[in-house]
Parts: sequence; C-alpha cells; structure tokens
Amino acid sequence: MNDEGAKDKITGKAKEAMGKMTGDRRKEAEGKTDQAKGKAKGAVGDARDRADGVKDSLADDDKD
Repeated sequence: MNDEGAKDKITGKAKEAMGKMTGDRRKEAEGKTDQAKGKAKGAVGDARDRADGVKDSLADDDKD
C-alpha cells in the first residue's frame, strides 16, 4: 500500500472524532474532508505506481 495521504487520513480521523466529542460540526466536516483528501492522494499515488510498473515492464520488453 502507498503511504501518500496517510497523514491526511490520520489527521482527518482525529479532527472528526474531536468534532463529534465536542459537538463541533465544522471540525467534524473538516475531518471528513481531510480523510477524503488523503484517500485521493493515496489513489493518485497508487495509479502512479501502476503506471511506473507498466513503463518498467515495457522497457524490459524493449531490451529483449
């Protein structure tokens, strides 16, 4: 798994929990937004890794 966005996910979970505990809906929403941002960063990182793998695979085929 790719660690890109992990910080945003963790921060988001903490903000969401704090918002729920204190009744601060804005903080809770910020937390959910941070988590979504973290998931998006992770998806982009995963796609980049897959693209690099395809590129490397094609480069290996060219050497043969």
